[in-house]
Amino acid sequence: MYAIIETGGKQIRVEVGSTIFVEKLPVEEGETVVFDKVVVYSNRTTRVGTPYVKGAKVTAKVEKQGKSKKIIIFKYKPKKGSSRRKQGHRQPYTKLVVEAIEA
Repeated sequence: MYAIIETGGKQIRVEVGSTIFVEKLPVEEGETVVFDKVVVYSNRTTRVGTPYVKGAKVTAKVEKQGKSKKIIIFKYKPKKGSSRRKQGHRQPYTKLVVEAIEA
């Protein structure tokens, strides 16, 4: 059994017991999150939503809030000695463990 949910502008395929990383959600560690934007639900038969499957929801538990590895953005203009810019970025995320898929 699996489902495809929509969160943070992305679609993620989930199964019961799987660990997923999503864009940061405003919840504390240990709390439960319910996703009702289920695009596809598949058990014995597959149901595709238009745009979402009615009555389907995915329940997940927040394992941790964190930041991903730092990426470096370096911009410069060639042959211009003073035109350089170095910037770092760490994207925040929420780590979830899927507990149940209901339809």
